[in-house]
Amino acid sequence: MKKLFEITDKIAINWLTIYFFLLIIFIIFRADFLFLLRDYLNENTTFYEIILSQYKGALLSMTSAGYLSLFLFIPTVFSIVFTHKYFITLKKLCAVILFFILSILHIASIPFYETYRENFNQMIFRGINEDWRALLVTFYEQFSLIPRLILTVILTIILYKIFIFFIKKEYLSKLFSFFPKIISRSVLIIFCYLTILWTLFGGALSWEHQVDFENSGVMRDKFLNEAILDSPQAIYRAYRHNSRVLSCNGLDFTAADVKRLAAIYANTDEYSDNIDDYLTKYASGEKIKEPRHIFVILAESYAAWPLLKEYENLHIADGVKEIMQSEDADYTLTMLPNGSSTVSALMGITTGFADANLYLTVMQEAYKEPYSTAIAPVMKRLGYKTNFYYAGPSTWENIGAFTKAQGFDEFISKGDFKNSEGSVWGVKDEILFDEVFNDLTDEKTFNVILTASNHSPFNLDLNAENIDTVSIKNALVGDAKKDEWLVKELGHFKYADREIAKFISKTKEKYSDSVFIIIGDHADRYNIEKNATDYKRYAIPFIISGKGVKKGLLDNKSAGSHIDVMPTLVEIIAPKDFKYCSLGKSLTENQKAVNYGFFMTRNFFGNADKIPLEFEKISDENDILNEEEMVNYINSVRAVSWYRAKYGNIIDENLIKD
Repeated sequence: MKKLFEITDKIAINWLTIYFFLLIIFIIFRADFLFLLRDYLNENTTFYEIILSQYKGALLSMTSAGYLSLFLFIPTVFSIVFTHKYFITLKKLCAVILFFILSILHIASIPFYETYRENFNQMIFRGINEDWRALLVTFYEQFSLIPRLILTVILTIILYKIFIFFIKKEYLSKLFSFFPKIISRSVLIIFCYLTILWTLFGGALSWEHQVDFENSGVMRDKFLNEAILDSPQAIYRAYRHNSRVLSCNGLDFTAADVKRLAAIYANTDEYSDNIDDYLTKYASGEKIKEPRHIFVILAESYAAWPLLKEYENLHIADGVKEIMQSEDADYTLTMLPNGSSTVSALMGITTGFADANLYLTVMQEAYKEPYSTAIAPVMKRLGYKTNFYYAGPSTWENIGAFTKAQGFDEFISKGDFKNSEGSVWGVKDEILFDEVFNDLTDEKTFNVILTASNHSPFNLDLNAENIDTVSIKNALVGDAKKDEWLVKELGHFKYADREIAKFISKTKEKYSDSVFIIIGDHADRYNIEKNATDYKRYAIPFIISGKGVKKGLLDNKSAGSHIDVMPTLVEIIAPKDFKYCSLGKSLTENQKAVNYGFFMTRNFFGNADKIPLEFEKISDENDILNEEEMVNYINSVRAVSWYRAKYGNIIDENLIKD
């Protein structure tokens, strides 16, 4: 019995040692994360708030430390009970694996935050569907993969050596040995009990006070809220969010909800079981003469903020700005991307559905036939041959098969080009636009062009491309002036902008009866400010230019997203009473936008997932947000997108249950 107690004591002490060692690692890693990314702190953040975030993070890490300690605890038990060298070796091997994983996650979290302004998020799961070769090249060229791996190995060795040192020294055993057995054993039991509770309830003793990733973000500073999460907790958050996406239960609408919200969307009291009845529209009549060629330039990472007056000294968007200001153009800078990645933009443009927790490019439903709201079939009915040009490979996100399934006549990509110069993500914009231009004839065409140059690993030779990065650097202020990588990114933006302007100018010269739409795919990858407003982080532009276009074509308070591109085109060029289905609305009248997480109007930008709505003003206009109307719009767009894309046009509760 005495030997059994001794073994039990030793197991408990070893577990507590492992637990607190891991907890200390998380605390140090969090402090390092905060220090290395300190430039992202808001100016008004106080030292007290920083300490409070560290405290909240430590509580949350008690859960991480508890669960991860089991990875070492089990082989530890075997090594103590059986004392065989194989079990001792197994324990050491498990320690190396665990410390390597924690080290690489911590080191990777720094560039991840710099890119996405979040600790690990759902993008890590979307990356599974990416081109892994392209990802590895990007990691190698942009994110210093080899040096970071070397640093990971060094950090792993350091953590392992310190861990073995503490295990061998048996500091906790020596501490407990100072007291009588009954006292030390009682204290040991209490500590083990508390540790179990801290693990289950995130540093609390019961669920009423539990700290988890969903309730820990209580700081004013968004960066501190992200710093609270250790890497395992951030990945768990990403996993939970991704699980909602895969199961499509993040929306949680019933068939009755869908019908009611569709009726609100259509502003009708008449209910129908056919969801397309709510989406059917009739064009008001053409605003311009039917163009010969139509181009939707879906520009990689083309954000709205470089087009704002306050950034004109950078001169990175001069080409598109000149197009915007010309007499044959109109535009709005209050546009939301369909999602945080290019694939979301692809889905929004091609299908006309908002990002509603569905990954359409891998869903069987999207390959049966084009959706009623898809853009290509509508343009074909208007007499256009439909082409989709992509700078990258046809296998990326199944884009080749997906666009053809959604009605495009032709899909042209990197493998079809004679010149493949560019990056692993695709050919240079210049090559892409040349291919498009060379394919043009007098035949009427509708063309979507998805570019790739303004994308990591940002490996263009900017000097060879005559991009003046010195002037960009000189225009920056403060620490941004010292950020060589930022200068490179802005240089690639300038290149992308120039190539768009060149293509439009050249095409107008030969085919003057053409119309061009310029729209970004997303805009949240980089900004000059460390703490840019949400509007500056996420807004993309919508510019339309061409013969017959003039200022005032779009509503003077227009706002929208990728799903509004098709109805805008239809309302501009289609004859009166042309029948079509669309969830989006024409920017000639639409004043509201919603996407995967946000809503926007000309004057307001806010979080679409919090009721009551949380928002910021983005203009000086004296205006009031109709919150009830916006909430109905958010829910109706999401509900209809979700149901129609997954279950078809007939609203039936049994389909959801199945």
